[in-house]
Amino acid sequence: MTIKTANLGFPRIGRHRELKFALESYWAGKSDRAALLDVASKLRAANWLLQKEMGIDVIPSNDFSLYDQVLDTAVMVGAIPSIYGWQGGSVDLDTYFAMARGSNGGHAACGHAHQGNGVPALEMTKWFDTNYHYLVPEFSADQHFELTSNKPLEAFLEARTIGVQTRPVLLGPVTFLKLGKTRDGSSAINLLDRLLPVYARIFAELAAAGADWVQVDEPCLVLDLGDEERQAVSHAYAALHALVPDLRIMLATYFGALGDNLDIVARLPVSGIHVDLVSAPQQAAAVLEKVSPQCVISLGVIDGRNIWRSDLAKLRDTILPLIGGRDHTTIQLAPSCSLLHVPIDVSLETTLDDELRSWLAFATQKLEELKQLSGAIDGSDIAVAADFRANGAATQARLTSVRVNDPIVAGRLVEIQGVEQKRHSPFAKRKDLQRRRFGLPPFPTTTIGSFPQTADVRKARSMHDKGELSYIDYKAFIERETAAAVRWQEEIGLDVFVHGEFERNDMVQYFGEQLSGFAFTRHAWVQSYGSRYVRPPIIYGDVSRPNPMTVGWWRYAQSLTQRPMKGMLTGPITILNWSFVRDDLPRETVGRQIALAIRDEVLDLEEAGAGIIQIDEAALREGLPLRKADWQHYLGWAVECFRMCTSGVADETQIHTHMCYSEFNDIMSAIAAMDADVISIETSRSKMKLLQAFAGERYPNEIGPGVYDIHSPRVPDAGEMKTLLDLAREHLLDDQLWVNPDCGLKTRKWEDVKPALVNMVEAARRLRLDLAGDKGRLARA
Repeated sequence: MTIKTANLGFPRIGRHRELKFALESYWAGKSDRAALLDVASKLRAANWLLQKEMGIDVIPSNDFSLYDQVLDTAVMVGAIPSIYGWQGGSVDLDTYFAMARGSNGGHAACGHAHQGNGVPALEMTKWFDTNYHYLVPEFSADQHFELTSNKPLEAFLEARTIGVQTRPVLLGPVTFLKLGKTRDGSSAINLLDRLLPVYARIFAELAAAGADWVQVDEPCLVLDLGDEERQAVSHAYAALHALVPDLRIMLATYFGALGDNLDIVARLPVSGIHVDLVSAPQQAAAVLEKVSPQCVISLGVIDGRNIWRSDLAKLRDTILPLIGGRDHTTIQLAPSCSLLHVPIDVSLETTLDDELRSWLAFATQKLEELKQLSGAIDGSDIAVAADFRANGAATQARLTSVRVNDPIVAGRLVEIQGVEQKRHSPFAKRKDLQRRRFGLPPFPTTTIGSFPQTADVRKARSMHDKGELSYIDYKAFIERETAAAVRWQEEIGLDVFVHGEFERNDMVQYFGEQLSGFAFTRHAWVQSYGSRYVRPPIIYGDVSRPNPMTVGWWRYAQSLTQRPMKGMLTGPITILNWSFVRDDLPRETVGRQIALAIRDEVLDLEEAGAGIIQIDEAALREGLPLRKADWQHYLGWAVECFRMCTSGVADETQIHTHMCYSEFNDIMSAIAAMDADVISIETSRSKMKLLQAFAGERYPNEIGPGVYDIHSPRVPDAGEMKTLLDLAREHLLDDQLWVNPDCGLKTRKWEDVKPALVNMVEAARRLRLDLAGDKGRLARA
């Protein structure tokens, strides 16, 4: 009998980003609820039928979401904060999207009517160590849970109407609680017994409808768990099994090894366990040894997070000895995790050269690999032989291709080995020199870098890419946009300017397109959050910088104003973490290659006259290993890469960096070691609570805590921003504090951005008045 193939989840965005366009049309009030839900239904059906036609044995349902699967779970179990006005029962789309995006006064984030005043969105942060963002559930000690609608059941029945039997997917109760936060400081895990009856009802209704299996995702099981959390896992699954014994559970873990949680997992009353053998191949033997022979083991052997073609022969030869003595009916082959994290189909990439395309496997190709591997292991599929030959040829060609290795890059890395990367002088000395150079007022105002990429900007770029707009005309258009942005910054009184980045398609792609060793796609979109999709660059070879990348645009923008203009760069770790990285070198080696390229750009900007250079490391923390024992190694080389970029500049040159949606408490020493003169961070959704980490560690350098949430269309008034700044002053010294938004403004509209930044400048003005009053009172005293 052929070993079964199973999929854990499929990209929900559509081959041509249909979900994005449907969502944004609905939010803009251009289409109604029925139109949005019709697009969603068609996408789900297309995904199910594709997997069925490809011969996948176990097809997931409820892996689709209009925005985020964690938000879906919170809404499903009634974990809806009171500010959203929900009174029980079913949850409408306006409430759902208000939780996701916030709402303006009297209107929901989607543009449709909504009761009540404007409300902020839930906090958002990274999903484990990926670039996917989830909405953070909020709980309280007296939290009540109730089933608002059985979304997994609805999806299961919907799939069955088109002839597809599926395995429903749910986020596990322990992971759900662990990913959330409590508003009152109580322990979320203590809410487990209130939550389990809701899960039991979901399970019971699924079983009654004919579901024989359910996939329950508990990726928290690859983390460092305390005794209370391990006990919660044991308790949860014992209770669910007792309440609904007939529904078989496939407990899915991914992104790392079970490690010291394996003993607990092996004893759980579940019928199947999925393990990630891409992130943690070393756990295979231990899992197969400890787990009951009757338990189905799902082997996550196809990389669900990267885009390289698998070496099928190597995988076959690895798997066969592991499962040799086990009943093959208890083995499933699967991706390492949901395919949410990879693009949909490499066949759409008709502009990639044949050689590079032959090295790639997107979601559709990964399912093909599963079927080929299954047939090869059992030896029951003769047709697989030809597939294996093609796979082997492509794998070997990639290893030996001359386009992959550059001896000059390798030589530069050898030269810097053992050389300490640090600024010439400590921050205290640099700070005084920089203040004399720039003469900025207290609480200087700036933005993070990008301004809105309007329809006109996107149209001009598209026309230029298609050859319909000459480079001269395109350059003139971008210059006009840049000049208008500079004039507007002058008008509202910002202190440190940005040029707006209208020439940039994406903060990583723009640089990758000018670096060697990178390749780019046209349709390889991956969801970051909501309707925000990205096309990560593909790093296939050694990285270097043939020519300056930003100096010309900085010179032009600076020529338009006497105010300091920031040079804007993306940092090496963010480029690394937001790309599909080659898997034939250690990630740290690739990171150092990128750092050398960015260092070259920093020095060229400084030579051109740039006094303030921002090197964004928005993704530094998301690369942090999930186990604390591995943190020090990662943070060591990641910080070294950042300092490699900055160590060559003069003391008078002010280095900024930006980080978003991260918990900083546990990496403060690394942030301090980066030694950026100014760091800007997201703090508006957390009401400045993130600053406690900086205050607790007595962080000496300057900080720009975001004073409004750019991921929401809300426009907070000056008073609201001033309140946040007052909170910031409780944690920071006045001479540390900058004033800025949470993040770049590329995805917002000018009608949102302009009033928000005017309010931000006004908030800073009021703060300066407060400071002047404080000094006056001190002088009189």
